[in-house]
Amino acid sequence: MPHRFAEIAFTPTVKKVQEELGSRSNYARMEEVPEPVNQRLTEAEAGFIAARNSLYMATVGETGWPYIQHRGGPAGFVRVLDGRTIGFADFRGNRQYVSVGNLMTDERVSLFFMDYANRRRLKLFGRARIVGLEDRETLSRLELPDYRARVERGFLITVEAFDWNCPQHIAARFAPEEVRAMTQPLLSRIAELEAELARCREAGAAGKDR
Repeated sequence: MPHRFAEIAFTPTVKKVQEELGSRSNYARMEEVPEPVNQRLTEAEAGFIAARNSLYMATVGETGWPYIQHRGGPAGFVRVLDGRTIGFADFRGNRQYVSVGNLMTDERVSLFFMDYANRRRLKLFGRARIVGLEDRETLSRLELPDYRARVERGFLITVEAFDWNCPQHIAARFAPEEVRAMTQPLLSRIAELEAELARCREAGAAGKDR
């Protein structure tokens, strides 16, 4: 099965459900490609990840319960180090350390990268390693010098598989900077019209004074 994401996600039970619900033939084609795919990031995935300012990361604890946590920072806080490795600095938060604790017993993670504005998402399976503050060489590749947040550790993730999702049911949402970029031409045009209107009023007032 050369499609790495399908190999991990499509367990025998998942395949059985796909068969029962009529989608198995479509997904079976994912497994018929001649060469291994979707296990090494291309420029498309690398660029998409580098443009994101947040992600969702799922881990699993000793009890078997999954845990999903949001991670965020400036756009580009997730660094694509090579085709099989991504990483990011872990900034101090509420100090529950659930994800950190889970990774000490199970290195597997599942990540969701969302682009709400363009209704796109990238999902990724990987194996995570915690980078301590003593590993300055590695951590220096993940830190953001201009971002004022306390770094407690880093995460290095070896990519096992990825897949793009369809845009169905993704509600479009926009970050403040995206809203500003979209509305700036309108605001500029409004300012031009207001200035022109002010000049017309001044010209009219001057004509009445003659």
